[in-house]
Amino acid sequence: MAKEEKIETQVEEVAEIEETVDEVSAETEEVTEEVTELPAKKSRGRKKKVETQEVKPESEWKEQVVQIRRVTKVVKGGKKLSFRAIVIVGNKKGQVGVGCAKASEVIIAIQKAIADGRKNLITVPIFKTTIPHPITGRSGAGAVMLRPASQGTGIIAGGAVRSVLELAGIENILSKSLGSKSPLNAANATMEALKALKPFNEVAKRRGLSMAELLN
Repeated sequence: MAKEEKIETQVEEVAEIEETVDEVSAETEEVTEEVTELPAKKSRGRKKKVETQEVKPESEWKEQVVQIRRVTKVVKGGKKLSFRAIVIVGNKKGQVGVGCAKASEVIIAIQKAIADGRKNLITVPIFKTTIPHPITGRSGAGAVMLRPASQGTGIIAGGAVRSVLELAGIENILSKSLGSKSPLNAANATMEALKALKPFNEVAKRRGLSMAELLN
């Protein structure tokens, strides 16, 4: 009888041990599932962050460097060297500006010129893909003559004049530079010419005519 009792007690102990083992294994499985889910959630959040960083809208403003020159200024201690940058800023939708700035480094000079160009923006009255009427602009010893052109002509210009017209959004135009060949004078003369342009509706209103009568 004693042997049978011992066997029964041993069987009961083995059953209890098996139950505890099952409980421990179930707990370990739950913990492993939670651990595996955590990095997945983190990685998903990282992917979302990466996607939001990639989908950034591009700026509509374009910049074009026309000239970078090394200039000197004579001071009491000798010559002070610096760089001058001329930059054209525009959105190709009728707004354009010319910026000029100096700095001891090229990158800083370009950044300052871009900021100066955005301060001096003008609105160009574009008629279809060209300008409304012929115009001539002057700046210093330079002058630029602009003429309307038909569809498919393109931009007949070079240097700083071409940069200003392209970033203004004009697609067809004839031009000619007169006098000084300085890029800064050419760009400023082009800006003066574009400033003096007048749209057809304003001219018709001043003359007391309709748009159809003015165009005919």
